[in-house]
Amino acid sequence: MIPRYTRPEMGAIWSEENKFRQWLEVETVASEVLAERGDISVEAARAIRQKGRFDVQRINAIEAEVKHDVVAFTTAVAENLGPESRYLHYGLTSNDVVDTAQGLLLKSASRIILDGLQKLSVVLKQRAFEFKDTVMVGRTHGVHAEPITFGLKLANWYSESLRNIARMERASEEVSVGKISGAVGTFAHIGPEVEEEICKRLGLKAAAISSQVIQRDRHATFVCTLAVIASSLDKIALEVRGMQRTEVRETEEYFSKGQKGSSAMPHKRNPVTCEQICGLARVVRSNAQAALENVALWQERDISHSSVERIILADSTILIDYLLDRTTRLIDTLLVYPERMKKNLELTRGLVFSGQLLLDLAEKGVLREEAYRWVQRNAMQAWENGADFRKLVDADPDITRTLTPAEIDSAFALPRHLRHVDAIFARVFGT
Repeated sequence: MIPRYTRPEMGAIWSEENKFRQWLEVETVASEVLAERGDISVEAARAIRQKGRFDVQRINAIEAEVKHDVVAFTTAVAENLGPESRYLHYGLTSNDVVDTAQGLLLKSASRIILDGLQKLSVVLKQRAFEFKDTVMVGRTHGVHAEPITFGLKLANWYSESLRNIARMERASEEVSVGKISGAVGTFAHIGPEVEEEICKRLGLKAAAISSQVIQRDRHATFVCTLAVIASSLDKIALEVRGMQRTEVRETEEYFSKGQKGSSAMPHKRNPVTCEQICGLARVVRSNAQAALENVALWQERDISHSSVERIILADSTILIDYLLDRTTRLIDTLLVYPERMKKNLELTRGLVFSGQLLLDLAEKGVLREEAYRWVQRNAMQAWENGADFRKLVDADPDITRTLTPAEIDSAFALPRHLRHVDAIFARVFGT
């Protein structure tokens, strides 16, 4: 089993303390680059690096009066700098600091999410190989279709997880940007080459162009990517929930010793983890709508996006981190019942082989529509009367006149349906 949840707390990234720490880092690096260029004194940059500090309570107290968070922040830091404070925030506007620091926060959050996706992928791969040859019925529209293996289902989820990793890497790169382009993006006070150097030292790319803000299509893409990941986890949990239904009972989420499923019914073992995953995925998807609404701002900026982002960026990344951990643990500890899968496969007494029988008749020269009628009349009788489909086929003169007993056996042969499982696994996981 995977170890207990030990990753750094995503919530710590979004704490006020860490937010202001990143603001100060942007201010500090900017002062150092400006000092190297001779735009401000070296002593000022050194003072900002060595004496620049803040107290969250002090910032909040100042903001209560000035009603501006960045002004409150720079005022609180300046109180520790003395005369050199005149070079703090030199040539910068608020969003040079806020948006660039947010790029740092999102980059840190992305690393944790990518780590979670990797952990999920490892567990999905392990269990896919564990159940590669565990036969079960495949369902379409919730109705028995043809045989599959449980390993194929897990491999499908694994492949989707890899796509989510690729999406997350692209989304992370898109928001790991900064801007030091001034109040309307024209570099009126600091040149583009300075922005490039500041962002480089911070480990970010400089946005090719910005207004007063980094354009919010980037952030919308980021949150929409989180919504896609949430939907993938929702999909996995929903499938496990369906397979845990009493009349199906092919899988079951782990039920610990001493756990209670119901206050009224002692027998209950409910898929509560799956239901949590499905429910919280809805919250992430709803946040994607808010992120899309943030793209359109008035002229070179307004602040309608700011209040929204204070909620959706922290909440969405924290939720995805949590959901990845829950889903990974769900799959890692999932109880699987191969015998029940086999029993369910046999529930329709051979109906799942009707498609192959149809093809074999057509291969013998029977017109498809006629072959379909032959097979369906027996299938419907099996459905309606609970008869054995294979026995009905063996007694059908049209079918037995066309196919030999050995050829009918071949149509009902399970290995024939699953002969390409190894090839599919090679496609998904490589040789």
